[in-house]
Amino acid sequence: MNQSPYHLGFTTLDRETRVEDLPIQGILPSWLSGILMRTAPARFEVGNQSYNHWFDGLAMLHSFTFADGRVSYANRFLQSQSYLEAMKKGRISRGEFATNPSRTLFERVAAFFAPKLTDNCNVSINKLADKIVAFTETRLPVQFDPMTLETLGIYDYDDGPGDRLPGPISIAHPHFDFQRGCHYSYMLDFGQQSTYRIFSIEAKTRQQKVLTKIPVERPAYMHSFAMTEHYLVLTEFPLVVNPLRLRFSGKPFIRNYQWKPERGVRFHVVDKETGRVVKETRGDTCFAFHHVNAFEEDDTIVVDIVTYPDPTIIDHLYLRHLQSDEPVIATGKLTRFRINSRGRGEVSEQLLSEARLELPRINYRHRTGQPYRFVFGAGNAVSGGKADFMDNLVKIDLHVGAVRTWCEAGCYPGEPVFVAAPDAREEDDGLILSVVLNVQVGRSFLLVLDASNWEELTRAEVPHHIPFGFHGNFLPAASGAESFLGLHR
Repeated sequence: MNQSPYHLGFTTLDRETRVEDLPIQGILPSWLSGILMRTAPARFEVGNQSYNHWFDGLAMLHSFTFADGRVSYANRFLQSQSYLEAMKKGRISRGEFATNPSRTLFERVAAFFAPKLTDNCNVSINKLADKIVAFTETRLPVQFDPMTLETLGIYDYDDGPGDRLPGPISIAHPHFDFQRGCHYSYMLDFGQQSTYRIFSIEAKTRQQKVLTKIPVERPAYMHSFAMTEHYLVLTEFPLVVNPLRLRFSGKPFIRNYQWKPERGVRFHVVDKETGRVVKETRGDTCFAFHHVNAFEEDDTIVVDIVTYPDPTIIDHLYLRHLQSDEPVIATGKLTRFRINSRGRGEVSEQLLSEARLELPRINYRHRTGQPYRFVFGAGNAVSGGKADFMDNLVKIDLHVGAVRTWCEAGCYPGEPVFVAAPDAREEDDGLILSVVLNVQVGRSFLLVLDASNWEELTRAEVPHHIPFGFHGNFLPAASGAESFLGLHR
């Protein structure tokens, strides 16, 4: 089978390095000072075993440090238990999103009675209370030092004061409310009667509080959720699981989930202050990974999501597809849902743009939970019914419907991280940082765009390829880690 032109992005990077001064084309704005931190799958095989899915690869941390118009780079494998056990055994050790390890009979029995959750945090980076952590979709985020990329161990929810948070599954995109100084997330506890626990963590005290418990018979796969000024919105897509099947089937995690389109999409609207579920309603069937933003208009809650008609996208992200020349499904489309928070009206739906995008970002610090204008994302072109992998960066102006793109032949950009300019007056006054793979030279570079006019300012060349990843965040240098508060979901 022929290889895809972008297969290098799904090829293992074994090299750990530190480069003090990357070669730069262009000029960096003098005010840019801090660290862009990213986590990404970087090892797709252990011994003679291979992971099945893009979401499974062992996590590597990457950092780009900006100071005085220069950029340094470092990368280091996250020393999770999943990674350490795999390196010690020479084979895959813990079950991932779509991969189960090969086990001896004794190991299968032991895993049945005491299953080990993966802590392979290859999805996102954020701050949780006073710690900077990498996240995956279990309850085991891993702390690390942003300066050295040294792994510092599991962030243990059970060590925090306040309510207990049982359950193996959490979310890789917590929210942060800047006015309340509070993180929000949820934990899923499987059982005869499974439960979503939506909880808060006060940033200064680490005080944990369960805001509400939502019973559920067939839990849904959810990668993110929405937050407005006063509400949290849990969106259940109809990709659901029977908890008994999850426990006894022996299949990898996601293969236990079943598509039930007749269920539609279920929205649970929760008051941040009281924890009261103020609205439960349904919309038309769709699937999504990422919420973009949400806000309130009088009695209406507006929720913007990058949607797909069904979860076929999960199947298209298996490595056997991505490393081959088979066509990849197109990215999603930005869709707006309107929920009447008080009346009984149904959910309305509106396509906001024909532009295709994923890995969406906004000016989170100033616009999360509020009306907003600009969405940034990684997009792809569609020709003859076929789509390439993410091959451009897109900016959508929701006020006028305008779309800007950045692209270059043979280049595949990742998530666009927005960094606001000092004393910015406009929502898009700042920079976009994106890690781009140039398959023509077999290396990656960091791209810096002017977020307002979408023109290239700078690129910093990395001495090797960086496998495609998902999410990262920017840590400003001026005020240190204390300022790194939930800049991304």
